[in-house]
Amino acid sequence: MSITWVEDGTERTSRWQSENGAPAPRVVRIVDDSTTADVAYKLATIGDALLWRGDYNNARQLLSAMTRRVPPAKRAPDASPAEQFHLHRQYQARRARVLGMLLVELDSSARLDLGRAPDVQAAVSEAIGPDAAPCVLSLRELLGMVGAHEWRRKGVFVPALDASIHPHYGVFSPIRGEYIQLVADAPLPPTDRAFDIGTGSGVLAAVLARRGVSSVVATDKDPRSVACARENFDALGCTDRVEVVQTDIFPTGRAGLIVCNPPWIPTKPTSGIEHAVYDPGSRMLKSFLSRLGGHLTPNGEAWLVLSDLAELLGLVTRADLLGAFDAAGLVVVDRSDTTPTHSRVTDSSDVLHEARSRETTSLWRLHRR
Repeated sequence: MSITWVEDGTERTSRWQSENGAPAPRVVRIVDDSTTADVAYKLATIGDALLWRGDYNNARQLLSAMTRRVPPAKRAPDASPAEQFHLHRQYQARRARVLGMLLVELDSSARLDLGRAPDVQAAVSEAIGPDAAPCVLSLRELLGMVGAHEWRRKGVFVPALDASIHPHYGVFSPIRGEYIQLVADAPLPPTDRAFDIGTGSGVLAAVLARRGVSSVVATDKDPRSVACARENFDALGCTDRVEVVQTDIFPTGRAGLIVCNPPWIPTKPTSGIEHAVYDPGSRMLKSFLSRLGGHLTPNGEAWLVLSDLAELLGLVTRADLLGAFDAAGLVVVDRSDTTPTHSRVTDSSDVLHEARSRETTSLWRLHRR
C-alpha cells in the first residue's frame, strides 16, 4: 500500500506503513515547526494527515499537545458494563485515529531527515524488517517501535525465572507477573513432556523448563512471537529442553502437561499485539478446549490461565466457561487464584475501573473425564 502527497509542486509517493492495517490517508498536508497544536488537532479530527518537515523534538511536543486536546473518556451513566466496554473501545479507536495523523517519513536507510532526530534504524528493523524503508508512518507508531526496542534491550525481569525476558515489537510483554507466578507455583504432574500453547515471549515455557520439565514444545502462529521465544530460550540457556513450533494452537503428539494463557477478551483486536488480549468470539479458547483431549496423555493435566475480566464486563459468563469444559469432556480438579497488581487496578479515573478492581486471574487444572 502506498501514500501519495504533493510537496514543492511535485507529486511524491512512498510505501505506507501501518501496524493496525489502517488505510493510507487521502489528504496529506506538509507541516513544520510553525504549525500550532490547535491547527494540527483540527486538521487531524477531519481526517487530514500531517507529514512533518520540522524539528524532531518539536514533532514530539506537537503530538503531546494534540494528545492533551483529545477529550477524556467518559462513563455512560446508564450503560451496562458490556456497553461501557464497547463505547470505550470506540473512544480508543477514535483517539488513536486522530493522534495517528501526525506522520514522518523514513528514507531508504530507515533514517529520519529531521533536525535532532535520533537513530531509529535498529528499532525500525526489529519491528518491521530490514527492507521496510523507505516508508511513511505515524509518529506515534514510530515512538512505539523505539519504546519496544528499549524493552527488548533492557528486558523485563521475571522473579519466577530470576532472569529477564526480552519482548520483541508486537509481542505481549510479561509485565503482569501474577499469571507467571501461578504457573511457577502449581504442583507439577509426573511428566517429562509439556506443551505451552500460544507461547508469545516464551516466558511460561521457560518457567516449565526451569522447573525441571525435560521437554517443552512452545507453539505460536505469529512469526514475531516465534522469533522472540527462540531468542529468549537461547539467552536463558534452555534450548536443549524447549522446542519452538510455528503452528495454530497444538503441535503433533501428546503431552502430560499442556499450558495455555489465551486472550481473555472476546472481541476484535486492532493491532498485532492486541491478539494476546482480544480474541473475537473466544476462538482460540474454544479451539484449545475442544481439541485438548486429543493431545493430553491418558493421565495428563492441562493448565488454563485465564482472567475473569470478560465475565465482570458482561461479555461472557462463568457458565459459558464451565459449559465449554463439560462439552470438551474435561473436569476441573483444582483452581488457583490471584489478583492483578498493575496500575489500572487502582486508577479510579479509568472508565472500566469497577471491573478491573475486581479482576481475578485463575489457573484451572483440568483432566480428561
